[in-house]
Amino acid sequence: MEFRLIASKIKAYGTLVMFSHTIFSLSFAVIAMLLAAGGIPEFSVLFWIGLCFMAARTGANAINRVIDRKIDEKNPRTRNRQLPQGEMSGKEVVLFSTVCFIILLIGAYQINMLAFYLSPLALFLLIIYSYTKRFTFLCHLVLGVTCACAPVGAWIAIRESIGLIPLVMGAANTLWVAGFDIIYGSQDYEFDTKNGIYSIPAKFGVKNALRISAGFHLITLLLLGSLGILLADFGWMYFLGLAIIAGLFIAEYRIISPTNLTNANIASYSINQLVSLTLLVFGSIDVFV
Repeated sequence: MEFRLIASKIKAYGTLVMFSHTIFSLSFAVIAMLLAAGGIPEFSVLFWIGLCFMAARTGANAINRVIDRKIDEKNPRTRNRQLPQGEMSGKEVVLFSTVCFIILLIGAYQINMLAFYLSPLALFLLIIYSYTKRFTFLCHLVLGVTCACAPVGAWIAIRESIGLIPLVMGAANTLWVAGFDIIYGSQDYEFDTKNGIYSIPAKFGVKNALRISAGFHLITLLLLGSLGILLADFGWMYFLGLAIIAGLFIAEYRIISPTNLTNANIASYSINQLVSLTLLVFGSIDVFV
């Protein structure tokens, strides 16, 4: 019985922090790390990078659920989440997030001093994102910038400096995440407009929001292409991966429309998990071949 309770609690936390979505920024972080190190870094650095990455995303997703609890209670799409349903307490989740953020700061200190000095900025972004939907339609871009801390942070962990390569990767990461978050947020258009929630769909309408999303993803491809040609000297394997990603982006916008968002979860999450996996596999192979 005790084992079942523990397993149930672990499963609940896994759902709360969306462990399955780890892949979204993992690809950018891994490729930035490999480029910075010229291969796989030593184990100790790899360990601390991985620990910081997991602590940051886990803590951020958990605290987001606490901050958005009142909104989630009102939204038919989210009212079945753990906190609105009373499956977990807000204090419990805040404590969990706090532990994660402490681990992030300790890990950054273990990596190098630049990482440690910049870690409060990353921590600020991880927390402030959850509030941005209350005052700006640019919340999708703030989420993107927050996720872009992963590749920039991975580069800093290796080089203890910031260069053009991680900044370009960070920009691509930002626009990619913002693009699919706009698709995801389009499902809440009516709820957002009625309840004063800020978002690009609520500001410009679903039709224009999907156009903005597509524009973001086009620029993402251009940035990744420029990275491969001008900065990182990638080979044909990397560009084959980009061609596949372009096809996935096309498919993404073929299965949704402003009047039919039935497949919005597939377009925003499932397809973009494949985008991330494709970038991770083909980019990593190209580094080593």
